Amino acid sequence: MSSLERRTALLRARTRATVNTADRSWPGRLAGDLRELDAGWRESAEVCADAAWTARATGHSVLGLLSPDRVTDGSLDPLTARSLRHLYLSALRYDFRCSSIQALVEQLPQPARRDLDCYSRALYAFALLGRSRPEGLDLMDEVLDEAGTHAKTLHVLLHGLWLGQDLDQGASRLLALSARPPFDTGTDPIVLFRRAGALRRLGRYAEALAAIDTAMELLPPGDIGVHADLVRERSLITAVQDLHQHEHTRPCCAKGVSA
Repeated sequence: MSSLERRTALLRARTRATVNTADRSWPGRLAGDLRELDAGWRESAEVCADAAWTARATGHSVLGLLSPDRVTDGSLDPLTARSLRHLYLSALRYDFRCSSIQALVEQLPQPARRDLDCYSRALYAFALLGRSRPEGLDLMDEVLDEAGTHAKTLHVLLHGLWLGQDLDQGASRLLALSARPPFDTGTDPIVLFRRAGALRRLGRYAEALAAIDTAMELLPPGDIGVHADLVRERSLITAVQDLHQHEHTRPCCAKGVSA
């Protein structure tokens, strides 16, 4: 199968899964299609993350179709187990359920957890980073060594750094990650959104505003939910900037005023 034929087959599998997300059988059907294609972890991550997002957007989250016991079932063949894990953990990530991701990964059978693929480990790192757990940074570095320029994996790690407000040097690590390939082109609106938040946390307000304004220009039309997130970030940047300027311009004390 040529690379074009393979991309077409993967696209067909994703389309077949998401054409009717109300059909409760689609996660298993997608896992079967990916098993037939002998999909690698990168291919599985790309198809499953997009399918989980589409299902959530249409009101049929994977979380209502699969159970944790099904995802951690040790009797599943490795490719099916990986597909269901990618679907379920991605859905948990989209709902910011860091504790649930951590608990599910730690409940996996020992052989599965020992051989966890790179994308699943990225999702585990997201959960730790999102809870500001410092061990998440060590796991992130391990994932980066294997992930290379795989955008889906790097987005998961960026999301965790963005969410983990109390991570030591978390904002600086986010900026460094957002500047490496394939994000170094500066054309991904989600990456720019994450950068804007990190710059705000570092007090670099002018750069934060420039990043969020560029993100708004690059965001595809019609993505209402993400646009609302960008607007909220811009409002937060300007509010914090105004507060900062006010604190540095007001008089230190008022003479001759009684309490």
